[in-house]
Amino acid sequence: MRSNLMTQGAPRTPHRALLKSLGVTDSEMHRPFIAVVNAASDYVPGHIHLHQIGKAVKDGVRNAGGVPFEFFTIGVCDGLSMNHRGMRYSLPSRELIADSIEVMLTAQPLDGIVFIPNCDKIVPGMLMAAARLNLPSIFVSGGPMLAGTLKNGRKIGLSEVFEAVGQYSAGKIGDDEIRDMEEHSCPTCGSCSGMYTANSMNCLAEAIGMALPGNGTEPAVNMARTRLAKETGEAIVKLLQDNVRPSDIMTKANMNNAVAVDMAIGASSNTILHLLAIAHEAGVKLTLDDISEMGERIPQLCKLNPASNVFIEDLHRVGGIQSVMRELSRRDLIDLSVKTVSETQAQRIKQAMPADGDIIRPIENPHRATGGLAVLKGNLAEEGAVVKRGALAEHMMVFKGAARVFDSEQEAVDAILGGKITAGEVVVIRYEGPKGGPGMPEMLAPTAAIAGMGLDGSVALITDGRFSGASRGAAVGHVSPEAAAGGLIGLVQDGDEILIDVPANKLELCVEESEIAARRKNHTPKVKEDFGGYVGRYAKIVTSAHTGAILQQ
Repeated sequence: MRSNLMTQGAPRTPHRALLKSLGVTDSEMHRPFIAVVNAASDYVPGHIHLHQIGKAVKDGVRNAGGVPFEFFTIGVCDGLSMNHRGMRYSLPSRELIADSIEVMLTAQPLDGIVFIPNCDKIVPGMLMAAARLNLPSIFVSGGPMLAGTLKNGRKIGLSEVFEAVGQYSAGKIGDDEIRDMEEHSCPTCGSCSGMYTANSMNCLAEAIGMALPGNGTEPAVNMARTRLAKETGEAIVKLLQDNVRPSDIMTKANMNNAVAVDMAIGASSNTILHLLAIAHEAGVKLTLDDISEMGERIPQLCKLNPASNVFIEDLHRVGGIQSVMRELSRRDLIDLSVKTVSETQAQRIKQAMPADGDIIRPIENPHRATGGLAVLKGNLAEEGAVVKRGALAEHMMVFKGAARVFDSEQEAVDAILGGKITAGEVVVIRYEGPKGGPGMPEMLAPTAAIAGMGLDGSVALITDGRFSGASRGAAVGHVSPEAAAGGLIGLVQDGDEILIDVPANKLELCVEESEIAARRKNHTPKVKEDFGGYVGRYAKIVTSAHTGAILQQ
């Protein structure tokens, strides 16, 4: 065991002395030392209850004969950091999380790891750390928030509150209505209640096989979540005894299973960034083209908020992720032979409920024959762009409009809320990519403003930034190469025609090549205000969105 580097032999007497100052007994020195890596904090709604989850995990570890040691990571709430400078720190926090865990568990070598994430970048950051360290590992999230209920009985999530800002600006709702949303949209702790990025990634951790069944969908406030945490603590000791490591689970087959589930549940477009980065850490070859190919043959079986009024708690009630995987397996779209942290995938889905036919549609009658996410390419995105196809109205699948160009998110939001965007236009927000943002901020504010102003059926948006999982509509993100790296999006001018053709996987600037060449000859990418500190360093070494925005090696 790695902990022997601290506990065994005369040369480790000083180490044991330090451990005894923590209360470790002589008998515990011979037991497995288990790290409990917890993202608990007092001002992230998805993490406020993670101390309780951590306690249950530690109880489970002790039940199974291990010795738990808990430490904590940072975690950004994308909702609280949205639409201000703080959002530039969200995606970069993923790398900090992975690096800090590597530091802690190399400096103090323990034997196995239980990871407790919940919100957006913490899940992928921890999965990256698990792959990098390759110690026996298992995940248990804090679980999703329950949906809110307004006075009129309507169920809502956080996405509706962001859209309410646009409705309020347009005079469609008043003070009473927006106050009702503020008071009732987020009724419990947990990751926000729709199929946004946090819940998407927790579902995919389960689909990859790194978490027990129920991890992605069991509500945060249910005691079943606490029992799941305890069972996870017990399971890590068995994984250690059996020497099952992330490299045994985070294989190409398991990653393909995750992509299949991603497409079937219509998950957040951010998942593509994260799956690429996780695969890179795991040494698995997964490309944007691979994801695009799977997206064209995996049907979308679920349509959850923000694409509908169905929430994560509803998906859980009808069987959750294992039931989705069971349904996909009926067309051999899931590899059932793969290993997970509990048993093979074939054994896991034996316990799963069959598709209910409504929230999880049968594979013969999906919401659509293709997946919830699509990859677009063309002269405007030579390396690729991503759209949440499952949250896009059918009449917007093919859209051509005149560009309205903005060099920052805030300029675009001001124009949208100021009534300066009209039907038939394509809002272009650039210099918001991994380098240019820096940090590739989420664009929930502009997409919600478009929806709130009643323009989501007639206005599209493209950006080299990214979108919240709560975004919906004709929103194309991750445009690569980004403007700051010399991408064509930096040459678009007001009035240029842009074609978005989702069925053809195409994103095109409809301008003659000679004109593009002339513009490029006199073009120098803009440089934003000088960002110092961590994000300034991050901007210098981050790669393109089409590689997962990983850091240069």
